[in-house]
Amino acid sequence: MKNAFRLFIGFIIASSLSSCGYNSMVEKREAVNGAWGNVESAYQRRADLIPNLVNTVKGAANFEQTTLTAVVEARAKATSIQLTADDLTEENLQKFQEAQDGLKGALKSLMMVTENYPELKATASFQELQAQLEGTENRINTERNLFNEAVKDYNAYIASFPQLMFAKMFGFTPKAYFKAAAGTEKAPEVKF
Repeated sequence: MKNAFRLFIGFIIASSLSSCGYNSMVEKREAVNGAWGNVESAYQRRADLIPNLVNTVKGAANFEQTTLTAVVEARAKATSIQLTADDLTEENLQKFQEAQDGLKGALKSLMMVTENYPELKATASFQELQAQLEGTENRINTERNLFNEAVKDYNAYIASFPQLMFAKMFGFTPKAYFKAAAGTEKAPEVKF
């Protein structure tokens, strides 16, 4: 009789957990975690390409050492900030993004300086690395967009009735979105 009662109570608990949306909250949280993993992977690809780019550029005679140093330092800073999907607060995501934006800015400076070195721009290895970096930047943007979609789905779900009654009780909290860097709302000025 006790076993039947325990089985009945277990069934009631399992039914109530599934009707409160617990399993769906777990699935949506894991979708956010997976999307975050893809974002990190895309950023890591960029970080992995940088040493090859720096070494290729170092081969150019009289290349500005300060530019290379800035890229290496920005890469070190960007890769030092590690977030797990559970740490995706607005503040943590902003720190992560600032470090990544610093690296992106250093890479832009490097690419602008290379314009003064036609022999460097003509090398196949430099052209290949430049193309890979462009593709990686596109991947980063795509993965960030997919991450934001997963966050939107998750946040909307845990804020909807009746899930909102259970979400906090089970530790499901809203996740932060990627946002555009400050100043990107203004188009760059092009002068001829």
